[in-house]
Amino acid sequence: MMQPIIPLEKRFRGYLPVVVDIETAGFNPKKNALLEIAAIIVELNQDGNLIATERYSAHVVPFKNSELDAAALKFTGIDPFHPFRMAIEEKAALEMIFKPIKDAIKRNKCTKAILVGHNPAFDIGFLNAAAHRCQLKKNPFHPFSTFDTATLGGLAYQQTVLAKAAQAAGLHWENDKAHSALYDAEKTAELFCKIINRWKHLESLDTEQQIVVDVE
Repeated sequence: MMQPIIPLEKRFRGYLPVVVDIETAGFNPKKNALLEIAAIIVELNQDGNLIATERYSAHVVPFKNSELDAAALKFTGIDPFHPFRMAIEEKAALEMIFKPIKDAIKRNKCTKAILVGHNPAFDIGFLNAAAHRCQLKKNPFHPFSTFDTATLGGLAYQQTVLAKAAQAAGLHWENDKAHSALYDAEKTAELFCKIINRWKHLESLDTEQQIVVDVE
């Protein structure tokens, strides 16, 4: 794993961005099952650009007495009881994802992770509900603050739908892979990194122009 050349402790006010996508069996985080979760850690490379460094994902067994909305399952195409899903229990899935995030927080000298998502209120709601349900007291994520690539995509590329924002940013997009937690998280991470790195470039140009003006 690539070690960041500069820890991210100061870039996002002590928060480590972690891209998360969650696929579910409905819209109610307390009643509907969490079915897939993916998390992508982003860090700085040797050029000081933000890149995805670690990827984790799991198919999740519906929690006991959870509700499965037929319309949601049709939309995602997920069969929660398919024998080849290789799904694991909700608590095991969260623990598997939380551990490397905590390690990344430590090496980047950050205080917490901050969830990056496309319309992330949905994802943070399900993540918090699952962590509470599994009695995981050390949730590494900030409980309510998030970064929204729908908003950032609207700012940078005039598009708020993930597929359209990704394509406007010049990223490759495959419709038949959408609504997989890992694929959507990867594309969200690519979009987030591209916007942040583009902003860094624009800041550099502004600095250069200011220097020219000062010299003149």
